[in-house]
Amino acid sequence: MIDIKLIRDDPEVVYRAMEKRGEGRGPVEEIIEIDSSYRQALKESETLRARRNDVSKQISLMKDKPAGLIAEMRQVGDRITQIEAESGLLSARLEDRLLRLPNLPSDDVPPGRGSEGNIEVRSWGRPREFTFTPLPHWDLAEKLGIIDFQRGVKLSGTRFYVLRGMGSLLQRSLINFMLDLHVGEHGYTEMYPPSMVKRECLVGSSNLPKFADNLYHDAEEDYWFVPTAEVPLTNLHRDEILAPGTLPLYYAAHTSCFRREKMAAGKDTRGIKRGHQFEKVEMYKFVDPATSDAELNGLLDNAEDICRRLELPHRVIQLCTGDLGFAAVKTFDIEMWAAGCGEWLEVSSCSNCGDFQARRANIRYRPDPEARPRLVHTLNGSGLALPRVMIAVMENYQQEDGSISVPTALRPYMNTDTIR
Repeated sequence: MIDIKLIRDDPEVVYRAMEKRGEGRGPVEEIIEIDSSYRQALKESETLRARRNDVSKQISLMKDKPAGLIAEMRQVGDRITQIEAESGLLSARLEDRLLRLPNLPSDDVPPGRGSEGNIEVRSWGRPREFTFTPLPHWDLAEKLGIIDFQRGVKLSGTRFYVLRGMGSLLQRSLINFMLDLHVGEHGYTEMYPPSMVKRECLVGSSNLPKFADNLYHDAEEDYWFVPTAEVPLTNLHRDEILAPGTLPLYYAAHTSCFRREKMAAGKDTRGIKRGHQFEKVEMYKFVDPATSDAELNGLLDNAEDICRRLELPHRVIQLCTGDLGFAAVKTFDIEMWAAGCGEWLEVSSCSNCGDFQARRANIRYRPDPEARPRLVHTLNGSGLALPRVMIAVMENYQQEDGSISVPTALRPYMNTDTIR
C-alpha cells in the first residue's frame, strides 16, 4: 500500500507513477477527495468534543443549570455521533481505495504500455538443434504414459491432469532439487506453510481486494487457497517488529498453488502450461531497504542458477511500467525455451515490492535497539514454477526414439538417465 502521506504531500509523484502504469489520475484524485473529507470530519469532531468538554465543566460549576446550554450540548453530542458514523464510512472507503492502488514503479523501470515494452536483459544457452521434429509435451508425455489428460478431466474438469509414474517422479525430483539448492547453497530456510490462509493474509500480500475473482475461497470458513507461497510467507511476520540484526531473512517453500485461470476460450488449453492447480517453489526475502536492489539481483541469480544447472536455454526480461505486477516496483521474468511448443515460457518472476506489502501487513524492524521501527522491504520470486519447467525438460531433452534424457542435475534424484 502506498503511504497516504506521500499522496497528500506530493500527489504529482503518484500521478506520474500511475500514468506510467496506464492507470490514469482518477483513482488518486478520488483518494485525495475522500481523505480530505475524512480529515475535515475528524477536525470537526475534535472541535465539537473540545467545546462540549469546556461547556460541561462550566455547567458543573453553575448552581442553576441553564436549560438552553444543556439542550445545545445534546445537539452537539448528536452531531458528534453523526460525524463518527460518517468518518467510519469515509475511513473504510479510503482504505479500500488505497488497497486497490498499485505500487509505484522504480525510476529505472523502462516505460511501456504492455509486454511489447519489456526489455531482454540477457540470455543463456542456445536452443537445441534437432535432427527430427520435436514433439510438444502433450504428445510426448501421452506416448510415454507419464501424463494422463483424460483422467484429469474425468476427475476435476478442464485444465486438470494426472501425473503418472515417471511424470510424478520428474516433478518431485525437480521440487527436491530446487529446495536442496536454495537451502544448501543459496542460504534460504525451508518452510512448509498451509495451503489455506485467512483473509488478512491475502490483504497483506496484495491479492485482496483487487484480485478476489482469481482466487479460490471457502466462504463458510472464510479460508482462501493460496495462489502462491508468497501469500503465507509474506504474513509470517505480520504485525511484528523484527529485532536488530534479524535482517535479512530468506525463506523458500514448496506449495500447491490454486488460481482461477480466466483466459480467452481456446487459449493454452492443450497440455499443462496453464492449470487451476500447480506446484511451485517460492523464494521470499525480508530485507533492509538500503539493500533491496542488490537483494533483487541476488534473488534473480538464485532463480537463474536452477536454469543453468538444468542446462536449459533461458532469457531474462525486465518488465516495463505497464506490465509490472500490482505490488512490484521492479520485476525481472525468466523464460525457458520449449522446443516442442516453439515458445518461451515464463518460469519465474522476481520482484522487489519495496515497503508496499510491509505497510499492508505491518512488518517492521529496528535498525538498532534505540531506533524507531521502520518498514522492511519484501522481495519474492519463483524458484522455479512447475509445470513449465517440466515442459522445458521434456521438450528440450526428448530423443528421436521418443524417450526423454534426464538432465544430469536430476539423475541423483530420479536414479535413472532416461524416461522411456
